Amino acid sequence: MSSRPERPHGRPEAGRVASHLAVMGAVAVVMGVLTACLAIPFAGLVGVAAKDVSKGMVNLPESLEAKDLSQKTRIYDVNGNLIASLYDQNRINVPLKSISRPMVKAIVAIEDYRFYDHGALDLKGTLRAFITNQANGGAVQGGSSITQQMVKQTLLYQAETDEEKAAATEETYARKIRELRYAIAFEKNHTKDWILERYLNIAYFGDGAFGVQAAAVHFFSKNAKDLNLLEAATLAGLVKNPVGYDPVDNPERAESRRNVVLDRLAQLGVLSEKKADRLKGAPIKKTLKVKASPNGCQQSSAPFFCDYVVNWLLKDPVLGDTPKERRRTLNNGGLTIKTTIDLDMQKAADEAVKAHVYQTDQAIGGLAMVEPGTGDVRALAQSRPMGKDKKGGETYLNYTVPKKYGDANGFQAGSTFKLFVLAAAINQGIPLSTSIPSPQTMHFDDWDFETCDGPYAGDQKGWDPENSTGAGTFDLYSGTQHSVNTFFAQLETRTGMCEPLELAKQMGVKVPKAQQVPSWILGVSDADPLTMAQAYATFAARGLHCDPRPVTEVLDSSGQPLKDFSSQCEQVMPGATADAVNSILRGVMEPGGFGQNIAIDKPSAGKTGTNNSNMAVWFVGYTPKLATAAMVAGANEFGEWVSLNGQTVGGSYISSAFGSTVAGPIWGDAMSAISAKLPDEDFQAPAGDEIAGVLTPVPDVSGQTVEAATQQLQAAGFTVADGGQVNSEVTAGNVAYSSPGAGTSLSSGDTVTLYTSTGYVPPPKKGGKGKGKGRGRGGR
Repeated sequence: MSSRPERPHGRPEAGRVASHLAVMGAVAVVMGVLTACLAIPFAGLVGVAAKDVSKGMVNLPESLEAKDLSQKTRIYDVNGNLIASLYDQNRINVPLKSISRPMVKAIVAIEDYRFYDHGALDLKGTLRAFITNQANGGAVQGGSSITQQMVKQTLLYQAETDEEKAAATEETYARKIRELRYAIAFEKNHTKDWILERYLNIAYFGDGAFGVQAAAVHFFSKNAKDLNLLEAATLAGLVKNPVGYDPVDNPERAESRRNVVLDRLAQLGVLSEKKADRLKGAPIKKTLKVKASPNGCQQSSAPFFCDYVVNWLLKDPVLGDTPKERRRTLNNGGLTIKTTIDLDMQKAADEAVKAHVYQTDQAIGGLAMVEPGTGDVRALAQSRPMGKDKKGGETYLNYTVPKKYGDANGFQAGSTFKLFVLAAAINQGIPLSTSIPSPQTMHFDDWDFETCDGPYAGDQKGWDPENSTGAGTFDLYSGTQHSVNTFFAQLETRTGMCEPLELAKQMGVKVPKAQQVPSWILGVSDADPLTMAQAYATFAARGLHCDPRPVTEVLDSSGQPLKDFSSQCEQVMPGATADAVNSILRGVMEPGGFGQNIAIDKPSAGKTGTNNSNMAVWFVGYTPKLATAAMVAGANEFGEWVSLNGQTVGGSYISSAFGSTVAGPIWGDAMSAISAKLPDEDFQAPAGDEIAGVLTPVPDVSGQTVEAATQQLQAAGFTVADGGQVNSEVTAGNVAYSSPGAGTSLSSGDTVTLYTSTGYVPPPKKGGKGKGKGRGRGGR
């Protein structure tokens, strides 16, 4: 058999059409042969006249619609690495030109060597099969052409009911008539190459591999276009009996069948008998390189991120009008899904969570990473792996994402919610230097808090917050860094509840109506790591909030864009407001702050969170380019809340849980592991002329001209005053020093006095020290 050139996919030549007409006329005669091949007793055909057969042919539809074959969907990370596959049938369609010539020759040789010479029915082949089968007393050779086999596979594939499936496989002459009628139509309307291509893509090759491409990848870890003659002979031999000839489970039978294909190729002159004998000597086990074909998210390297992607896309009508249609598209549409996950960050997240919370602990650890300015979700990790063994610590609940994507309720986020009031206060012009005496406990009446509709009208019992970090007088810096409850309760009376709640909503945190009470700022609402990470990413992005985005693009089975998912972002606060929040929160990571022991080697900011009874603790921190939320919540195997106090979590006993000591180390380990991937970028300092009360170090202006020094100080937000002249070695007329001196932290709007130099320092008096006022460069 020689290699034939591929013909264009148009209508076949006139000679083949004539061949189809001849087939129609010969059907009645051939029916006896068909029956014999099917091992149906001739008695079953008594009384069946040729006109009945013809009538059966006429009553069938003229053609069979060949629907698109299902293909597996593949999900990739941000760098193009495969992280998961979804499929009902493991299939990847490929054109005939992407299938190696040895594979094409092998399948044609063993299944229908006259495929390119006959029409829908190979009369010679059918008669040969009949004679051979009779001589051997049973079914040895099949009489169906490749076209008829393709029809059978198509009918079975497209069967939607049990009755249709039974009809596609029943051993009756009625099925053969039906297949022949449709085969004639296919041969009339399509080229041989089209038919062979569909056959090679629809055929089942065993061990879950549908189509030659999936089979090549599964059994030999290569593409169909790269199959050699030995591998092609192995696959060609499988289609007759994919289970019986499975090379993994039945290597001896598979090797024998492969050798039959090689002998057939030699018989047809495709290769020499000498080469065939040499190839037959190769043990089939040594030719295999089996590659597993994982299906679904559970086998993914990032199972809960994969699960989030699937549930996120199931909400998008681009995949179908109903959830059922969308799931069918995901599992059968051969989509290419490009996601935002970074596997380096995912690995760091997984290792950090697992190191601090074990899967069988009465606690759940979770972590989410989000990129500011895009909303791209870089990693999602939780301590309980995906699975059904609850006692073993497994779960199908995704605790890292909102309930509509993961089915988990979430956990109270504690003091992480205070930032919404802080940002609202800055927005409203409340100076950062505002001092508020904050006792250990305070009582507030309901009407102390203003809502969008007027004074809050609660149960008239009021609110009695209590500090866990001590009492004192605090400004917006220290009150936030120490997370003082009575300080924030008083700050909320100044901002009102309306603006902070609206800001939280704009930042992706929705507080249920029933929980919109004065104490909401203590995080009484349930949240999840992804929600808190994307909210805090808003501060890192200087007030630009972006919805979480796990997918950037979806391509259809032909590689054409189905939908591009651009970032959905909105400026929800002035950049200067976010800058001020960042300035305050970076103090948490500096010496004396709660996060000083987990700080990384990049500029960072963060906030702790702890709820009542210490059932959940949080640490949400960020750099200018990555926001990460870590959470540890007490929960039994059923997901029911329990306190973390008195538990052993991650091998360490917890007497009293805090966000900085329990959740913080998870954040620190994960961020340290990927710190090298983060740019060495600092936060922008808040502008003192836009934000009142910004604490800014006084710059060193000694030696500058008065004009230059004034401009620099005003740019930092300070008011400048003239202190007159002082004796100094600094050039006359330039600034000798400032008061307060360089490095002193002041609020924006504070006054810095400049003293200009006379350029002269009087010599010391004999017998005593000079009394000049010169202080030299730098001053105090």
